[in-house]
Amino acid sequence: MVSFAKLPVRVGIVVGEASGDLLAADLCKEFKRRQIPFTVVGVAGPELLQQGAQSLFPMEGLSVMGLGEILKQLPQLLRSRREVAEYFIAHPPDVFIGVDAPEFNLDVEKILKKHGIRTVHYVSPSVWAWRRWRLKKIAKAVDLMLCLFPFEKCFYTEHQIPVQFVGHPSADEIPLTIDTLAARHALGLPEIASIIAILPGSRCNEINYLGQVFLKTAQHCYQQDPKLIFVVAMVNEERELQFLQLAKQIAPNLPLQLIRGRSRQVMMAADVVLLASGTATLEAMLLKKPMVVAYKMSKLSYWMAKLLIKIDYIALPNLLAKKQLVPEFIQKKANVANLSQALFYYLNNPDFVSKLKKEFLVLHQQLRCQASKQAVDAILKILNVHV
Repeated sequence: MVSFAKLPVRVGIVVGEASGDLLAADLCKEFKRRQIPFTVVGVAGPELLQQGAQSLFPMEGLSVMGLGEILKQLPQLLRSRREVAEYFIAHPPDVFIGVDAPEFNLDVEKILKKHGIRTVHYVSPSVWAWRRWRLKKIAKAVDLMLCLFPFEKCFYTEHQIPVQFVGHPSADEIPLTIDTLAARHALGLPEIASIIAILPGSRCNEINYLGQVFLKTAQHCYQQDPKLIFVVAMVNEERELQFLQLAKQIAPNLPLQLIRGRSRQVMMAADVVLLASGTATLEAMLLKKPMVVAYKMSKLSYWMAKLLIKIDYIALPNLLAKKQLVPEFIQKKANVANLSQALFYYLNNPDFVSKLKKEFLVLHQQLRCQASKQAVDAILKILNVHV
């Protein structure tokens, strides 16, 4: 028997950063594509606002990173959380969707669920990797967890938390076959050349810890093969200036091309990528680019991470494959000898690279599930809306 909830669907939503804003906007586009009447109120960024959302206050108020900044903004964050919860208790939506930003959204979801409001969390926090005690809060906070990776679904199912794997939006967006030559033309790079892309990270601390070893590695590789071209993807002007300052000190004569805000195109143009561990490793995999993954942090942070982290790998391709597809070098292992050897191995072994790209393609297809469609299907299902 088909039943229909009251339309339009009233959606409460909170996004805390640009990536979540894009995901939320894609949900709205899917509602529109299906001609489902809906309204959206909450905390929105520019993409979500373009889809007609009403924002209670600017998204930037939640976009804080790092312990120091969080502590500095804590009174405002607590006030914002209270205001959001009070608004939705007074104006109950049919469903509240917290998109990422788990430190903020899970607390809001827990409060709203106690008041009988359906709650969905989109993008799982990394509880499968560390701080697993958060599972108790998640169980109390969400009616449904929407996750991007299949291993996350298995994890939540084991802990009896309602979950739906929807796939990854980037896997839908990025084509299965990549046009490397087109990317080289767009960036003004030569068609025939061995190009190494360098992505030292988007945060100040990442460049502080990885910039030096990445530059020394590039310099060593250049001494071995002066025909190599190095293209560095920078997230913004601040990080670019930080990296350039390091380059002047460490490798002043190393030819580097720094390109700001076009990391995907930089990776598309490359033969191999040297990068900091993080979401960029997923994008490199979807672009079918062999990669060398590194990460460094303070001794104290590393010691704490070793105690807390419960996974065998840090790079997303390895986590997805449940085996080491790409080399990972952490702390002392992230050194010039290891990184340069791994880069040259890719450059000198095209048959190995070809096999690796086939494995990347399989993983890409597993994640290519029309994420926004799947997410909206799951949301409508818990609301008992059939259209």
